[in-house]
Amino acid sequence: MGDFFALVAAFVAAYILRVKLDPRPLLQPVGAETYLVIFLTILPFWILIFAWLGLYNASIYEKRFKEFSRLLVGSFIGLLFVIFWDFIAKAPIFPARLVPIYGFAFGFLFLLVIRTLARFTRVMLFRQGVGLTHVLLVGNSHMTPELVDWLADERRSGYKIIGVVGQKRTIGDREVPVYSSFKQFLETAKTPNLHGIIQTEMYADDLKNVELLSYAQEHHVGYRFVPSTTGLFVGNIEVELFRASVPVITVHQTALFGWGRVVKRISDLICATVLLILGALPMLVIAICIKLSGGGSVFFRHERLTRFDQRFKVIKFRTQYAKYDGTTPEQAFAMMGRPELAKPYRENGDFIADDPRITPIGHFLRATSLDELPQIINVLRGDISMVGPRALIPEELAAYKKRHTILSVKSGVTGLAQISGRRDITFEERRTLDLYYVQNWSLWLDIVILAKTVRTVLRARGAR
Repeated sequence: MGDFFALVAAFVAAYILRVKLDPRPLLQPVGAETYLVIFLTILPFWILIFAWLGLYNASIYEKRFKEFSRLLVGSFIGLLFVIFWDFIAKAPIFPARLVPIYGFAFGFLFLLVIRTLARFTRVMLFRQGVGLTHVLLVGNSHMTPELVDWLADERRSGYKIIGVVGQKRTIGDREVPVYSSFKQFLETAKTPNLHGIIQTEMYADDLKNVELLSYAQEHHVGYRFVPSTTGLFVGNIEVELFRASVPVITVHQTALFGWGRVVKRISDLICATVLLILGALPMLVIAICIKLSGGGSVFFRHERLTRFDQRFKVIKFRTQYAKYDGTTPEQAFAMMGRPELAKPYRENGDFIADDPRITPIGHFLRATSLDELPQIINVLRGDISMVGPRALIPEELAAYKKRHTILSVKSGVTGLAQISGRRDITFEERRTLDLYYVQNWSLWLDIVILAKTVRTVLRARGAR
């Protein structure tokens, strides 16, 4: 309803601005009443476009950037629809060409305002206890206290925990009623104002599980199950009938499979080709500068890991002195007689200020990320993708428990870790971001990461 009235207000404002306040002559003499009736007739189709883009899904609520982008796309598609309608209609809709342009600008602005006000109103209502979803947590899983912490802020979560069943662990300082069984909860709360049940573990006694589900179904209460092994249930999940009668949950290691891999490869080729054309001259200039600054190889090649544990030679512009090529940091520091630098280098996230291995031009290339440009060749060859987990050396990933999940997709030139701080975050945090990307891949996520990479590089954020 908010979107509907925002769009009506936008196109009314557009009509007034161009027709009533602008003295220039009009293309068509379209009256205000006729204009409004026609627009109200076609506006429901615009709302359907928003619905098709997922702007009315609950998941969009906490994702402001995604909502912003989808509103922009939806507004543009809606505008095209209205213009197409004007083209095929017998009677004109717009009295002047600027009216739809004004309407698009006002519409996008009013939509953002309305949705921001809706969020603010929702938070204020939650603070007053209005609209809260009353939930009961069931289970002794480690997820139970975590859920208590996550849902404790009622004004943000919209949930009110009315009790925990079977929780033997400490809930912390939360004042949450604890019940030994679901039966005790029903007996204690004679008329429970219950909206949902969240079960964090399955009972060994299946009758108890059936009791919970049956109560939820009979009393029209929402039921959710949170598996204790949450790492398994991320990425792409499919539910299918096995041998036509047994329901089976299929958990893919990554969302990037099937046609997704085809689309990603095509987008990699297009993006890398464009970058190679645009970057050919800068790459030539950089290569000449490296040669003139001390000789040695222009490029640095090093063995890295990519999808399915495959090894390849990553190509970068050389930023170290030639005599340190092919050495580990520990070996290089030992060669220069400063082995004590190895420890602070590793402790500081593989970085030390004024690294003596790096050439003057190398410092510039690393600060601007221009040393990464030759990896475009790796993308064209299919070694890596434009976006993906960071391509690491085998030794760095050897001890990481979830390395096989990370290596279920191709490594990338850029990724979530690079736009989230690069060297400003720890190794473990960078790998956590890599895991999130692998398990939640989408083409839109790739586009967002590429856009944010440009911003990160221009700001030199986290670059060393």
